[in-house]
Amino acid sequence: MGIAFGVLGPVTAWDGTGGAIALKGPRHRAVLARLIVARGRVVPVTRLIDDLWDEPPEGAVGAVRTFVAALRRALEPDRPPRTPARLLVTEGPGYALRAGADAVDAWRFEHAVAATADQSPEDGLGRLEEALGWWRGPAYAEFADQDWARAERSRLAELRLHAVERHAEMRLALGRAAEAVPDLDAHAAGHPWREEAWRLLALALYRSGRQGDALAVLRRARALLVDELGVDPGPGLRRLETDILRQADHLESSVRGAAERVWAEATAAYDRAVASGARARLESTAGLLRDLAMTGGGGLQAAREHRVAAVEAAEELGDAELTARVIGAFDVPAVWTRSDDPWQAARIVAAAGRTLAALVPDPQTADPQTAGHEAAGHEAARARLLATIALESRGDRSGRGPRAARQAEEIARRMNDPALLAFALSGLFMQTFDRTGLAARRDEIGAELVDLSARHGLVSFEVLGRLVRMQARSALADFTAADAHAAEAERLAARHERPLVGVFTAWYRALRLDATGRATVEEAEAAYRDAAARLDGAGMPGMERGLLPLALLCLRLRHGQPPPEVEHADWGPYAPWARLLVLLACDRRAEAAAALRALPEPPRDLLTEAMWCLAARAALTLGDRTTMERAHAALLPAAGELAGAGSGVLTLGPVAEHLDDLAAALRRPTGVAPSRS
Repeated sequence: MGIAFGVLGPVTAWDGTGGAIALKGPRHRAVLARLIVARGRVVPVTRLIDDLWDEPPEGAVGAVRTFVAALRRALEPDRPPRTPARLLVTEGPGYALRAGADAVDAWRFEHAVAATADQSPEDGLGRLEEALGWWRGPAYAEFADQDWARAERSRLAELRLHAVERHAEMRLALGRAAEAVPDLDAHAAGHPWREEAWRLLALALYRSGRQGDALAVLRRARALLVDELGVDPGPGLRRLETDILRQADHLESSVRGAAERVWAEATAAYDRAVASGARARLESTAGLLRDLAMTGGGGLQAAREHRVAAVEAAEELGDAELTARVIGAFDVPAVWTRSDDPWQAARIVAAAGRTLAALVPDPQTADPQTAGHEAAGHEAARARLLATIALESRGDRSGRGPRAARQAEEIARRMNDPALLAFALSGLFMQTFDRTGLAARRDEIGAELVDLSARHGLVSFEVLGRLVRMQARSALADFTAADAHAAEAERLAARHERPLVGVFTAWYRALRLDATGRATVEEAEAAYRDAAARLDGAGMPGMERGLLPLALLCLRLRHGQPPPEVEHADWGPYAPWARLLVLLACDRRAEAAAALRALPEPPRDLLTEAMWCLAARAALTLGDRTTMERAHAALLPAAGELAGAGSGVLTLGPVAEHLDDLAAALRRPTGVAPSRS
C-alpha cells in the first residue's frame, strides 16, 4: 500500500504501513489540502498565496516553496537528492498532487457510493457501511472557514448524507427495518430539514410494527418544517402519512410479505401434521432456536433460555441419541470468549457430559448388521457434544475444554464431515487461550474455517472465520488484512441477515482508529462510545459490561491521560485490573498495593494480554518485583503482538514496549525470560 491521504476529518497522510506521516504546521497541511481539492490539476503559486494568507507577507513565494519542500521530504523520504518528485510535482506556474484514484479517502468514498447505484442491496450494503466508516469527522475539518475548501466540504457532506440514506434504503429492501431505526433516528435528529431522513425513519418504524411511532415521527417532522421554515411537508411525507393511516399494502417490503406468508403456511401445516407430544418437535425446536440465536438481540437471549428447557425435556425422555441431537443442533458460532450466561453454560456442559457417557453402545445388545452405521452416527453425535463442551467451557481452567476440542477435531477430520469440522474448529478456537501470544494460531484456525466454509456453503462459520482473522490480524498489527476480513464479514452479514456482525466490526473500526493514530483521543473516544451503543440490546451481556470504560482506560493510559469516570465507571469483570490504575490515579498507593497483592490470574480469553499489561503498569509504579516477574513471563510469548488488539475491540499498544519497561525495571536484558528457580 502506497501513501494515502485523509480529508474525511482532519487532513492527514499515512505511509505504506498505515502509520501517520508528520505534516508539520497548519500551512503545510493547508498546501496539501488545497492540492487535494484541485484533484490533480495544477494550482499556481499565486493562487496558493492568496488561499494561504489574507494579507500575504513579504517572501510569500519563498515560504510556499519551503512548505512544498517539507511536504516532499515527508511524503517521499527515500527519494534520492536532486531527483524529480513523483507525488507532489512542479508543473508550469505551480504545483500538483499526482495521487492515485484510491489514494484519497474522499475519492474512494465517491467511487464506493457511485458503485452501489448499480448493485443489489445484498452486495451494496456492506460496501456502503465500510465507506461510511472512513469518516473521522467533517471533511477538511480544520479548514472549515476557508473559501477554497467550502464548496468541496459542502459537496462531500451532501454525498455522505445521501450515502447514509442509501444505506438505510438497502436495509429496508432486505427486510431489516428494525435494525435501521436507531441510525435513522440519529440521522433525522442531526439533519432535521432533510425530508428524506424523516420519510425513511417513519417507513422503518412502520415496517417494524410501530405504526404509532411512525405517525408521531411524521407529525414531528411537520411541526419542525412549519414552525422553523414556514413550509408544509413535501408530497413524499404527506403521501406516506396517508398510506400509513390506511395501512397500504405497498408499504410492506416484498421480502417481508412473502416470508410472512410462507412462515404462516408452513407452521400451520407442521402443527396439523406433527402431534404435539412427538419427539420430532423437540428436534425441530432445537433447529429453530439455532436460527433464533442468529437474529441477535432478544432472539439470542430467548434462544439461550429455551435451549436449556429443550435439553432438559430431551433428557427426561431418557433417549440419549435424541438428547445428543438436541444439544448438537445448537451449533451457533461464538467469537467472544466470555460467556453471556455462565449458569446456563454450565448446565449445557453437564448435560452434554451425561449424554456422552450414555452414548457408549452396549456390545451385548448391538445389532452386527447395523453396528457400523450406528457407530458412525454415535461418532458424529460425540463430536458435536464435545464441540459443545469446548464452546461452553470458555475460560475454564480444568482442562476439560481443550481436551474436548481436540477430540471433536480428531473425530471430524476422521469422518471427513465439513459441517462437523467447522463446528469442531469453532470449539478449538475458543480453547486457544491457555497462554498469551497465540494470535497466529487463531489466525490459522480462522483461515481454515474461511476456506472450509466457503467451499461448502457454511455461511455462519465463514463469518466466524472472518471475525477470528479480523481479531488475529489486529493482534499482529496487520490492519490491511483485518480490514479485508471485516468488510467481507459485513458483506456476508448483510446478505444472510447476521445483525450481530456489525457489533464486532464497529468495535474493530474504533480500535483501528485508536491503534493506527488516525484520530485524536477525542475522536477515538467517540468511536468507542458509538461502538458500545451497538451493544445495547444485542443480547451479549458477556461482552457488554465493563468493555467501554476498559477501552477508554486503555486509550487514555496510552496517551498519558487520567482514567475515565473514575468515581462511577462500571468496570464489570475487569474491575480487579482496572481498579489498580484508578487507585493510582487517585494517589491511593496503599490500597493499590494491597489490591495488586490480591490480584488473581487474568481469565484465559481475548483480553489476557491487556489484563497482564494493566497489572504490569501498576507493578512498575508500585515497584512490586514479584508481579513484574510474573507479568514479564506471561507476556513474553506475545512480544510481537499489540496488547488487547486480539479482542478486536481495544489495545494497550505493543506488548514489546511493556516488556521493555519491565526488563528495565528488573535490570534484565530485553526479551530474556525470568529464572524458574
